[in-house]
Order: sequence, then structure tokens, then C-alpha cells
Amino acid sequence: MQATVRSFDTGTRSGTVFLDDGTVLPFPTHAFDAGPLRLLRTGQRVNIAVADGEITFITLSTFPLP
Repeated sequence: MQATVRSFDTGTRSGTVFLDDGTVLPFPTHAFDAGPLRLLRTGQRVNIAVADGEITFITLSTFPLP
């Protein structure tokens, strides 16, 4: 699924994304750490994996999900 970065905290490595329907979802540190990224910026398009309503993996839209 794709989303747009709404916020990213470099200290905690967590943040929030907007889904295409405008829904805001938080992503925890472990979702960010699961991927190859070092930084996200507001407005960036990302791919996310969601399980049980929680984001479990986040990466750039040009990278594949595991």
C-alpha cells in the first residue's frame, strides 16, 4: 500500500503517514528500522506494510516491500 509521510521524528525514528483517503496512521520505530532507510521527509511517497491495523514496514515507493 502507498502513503505520504506526514511527520517523522529523527530522534525516535517514528512518525505518521497519510493514506490516499486522508486517514492518518502512525508508524512505530520498529517499522522504520525494518527497512533500509536512514531518513524520511514530509511529503515523501512511501510503501507500507500493514498488519492488524499497524504499520510493520515502511520504505520509499521505489523500493519493494519484503
